[in-house]
Amino acid sequence: MVENGMSIQLQDQINRFQQLKAQVQVISQQRQQIEIQLRETEDALKEIENISSDTPVYKSIGALLIKTKSKNEVKKELISNKESLELRKMSLEKQEGRSQEKLNELQSKIQNSLKLSGKEN
Repeated sequence: MVENGMSIQLQDQINRFQQLKAQVQVISQQRQQIEIQLRETEDALKEIENISSDTPVYKSIGALLIKTKSKNEVKKELISNKESLELRKMSLEKQEGRSQEKLNELQSKIQNSLKLSGKEN
């Protein structure tokens, strides 16, 4: 037992829980950012469908706007980008789900340990 009456094993579980919780939050934030980018890409695809072939199309590259060769060139880029974002989103959702399951398991273990030691509030 440690000075505060909590076992080293329980303290280790609590530390792992806190680290895993922070990891789940980071993954969730990354997924949300990808979802925003995906919506923006889908909106851009809708807009590009509504313009005529002879309408000039520009794309942002850093701080510059560059005139593109054609509407179809940009459309192909947007479709490719959308597919990449969808894959990344699915990957993050799976990772988030697995991490959340581990977090829930660890939380149950901690709660059981606290009950056994009579320390639960």
